[in-house]
Amino acid sequence: MASDRCPYPAAFDELPWTTTDNFMGHGADASSWDEARTVVLPVPYEATTSYGPGTRSGPEAILEASRYVELYDEELDGEPWEAGICTLPYLELPAAGPEAAVRTLREAYARILETSGDRFLLTLGGEHSISSAPVHAWLDRLGDDLSVLQLDAHSDLRASYHGTPWSHACVMRRILDRTSRIAAVGIRSLTGEERRLIEEVGITTVFAEELRHDGWIDKALAALGPNVYVTFDVDFLDPAVMPATGTPEPGGGSWWQALDLLRAVFRERNVVAADIVELAPDLGPIACGVVAAKLAYKMIGYRFMAG
Repeated sequence: MASDRCPYPAAFDELPWTTTDNFMGHGADASSWDEARTVVLPVPYEATTSYGPGTRSGPEAILEASRYVELYDEELDGEPWEAGICTLPYLELPAAGPEAAVRTLREAYARILETSGDRFLLTLGGEHSISSAPVHAWLDRLGDDLSVLQLDAHSDLRASYHGTPWSHACVMRRILDRTSRIAAVGIRSLTGEERRLIEEVGITTVFAEELRHDGWIDKALAALGPNVYVTFDVDFLDPAVMPATGTPEPGGGSWWQALDLLRAVFRERNVVAADIVELAPDLGPIACGVVAAKLAYKMIGYRFMAG
């Protein structure tokens, strides 16, 4: 791993950082804050996973694998890294419970967002519970102009799970506390109560079985406003593609279906930020880290190079 960190603003000095690894393995000379149009925030947090463990190691696995992703992207006929990628150190969240952890991330993310201008913020988790913090920060900035695109196997709309409303199984419910402008894609595991909530609130949901038919991308796009936050739980992908996740579900999306949707959303909407969560690298082959790293690089490429 590259040892020299991205020179970030002094306003971030008091945040709970730990060690540093740079996305794509670039040194500080190629990842300065002033030059970067993308900021990568690794958040190695895990506390509420309910089956297979290991999401805490997700950010490190993604950053390690990114060193082996080819800089040139044949689809975009260019090198997305040239837009500048500043990787912040790992953000260490407290072990005082999930509510305290999400609150700490919310405060840290708000500080980063305040300074970031129009940079593309890409968070690497960690378990999915972290996603409500950046979404709430963006809602504070954009209000009703923000929509959320969720790629996921699970609806994650439980009011509470295993004694806490801040579980990974509740993350979209915590987002729903603030906005119903949600498009969920790839869903194939939920409770009857969650299904009724989807229908009552009117959450646009593309169930996994719909991915076999035409029109599902247009359905998702139609639910999204001008500005979009993308939360990508890697269990959206079928376990044949992504076995390294704690709660795999059969019947998921393919790599190309994921890219087709992301390409369309980045082209048709202003994607302000994103996260990639729930990679548990020890539960699958080394290729899974590469899949997640390439997914991150594709998002950066679509943000700055796709016409």
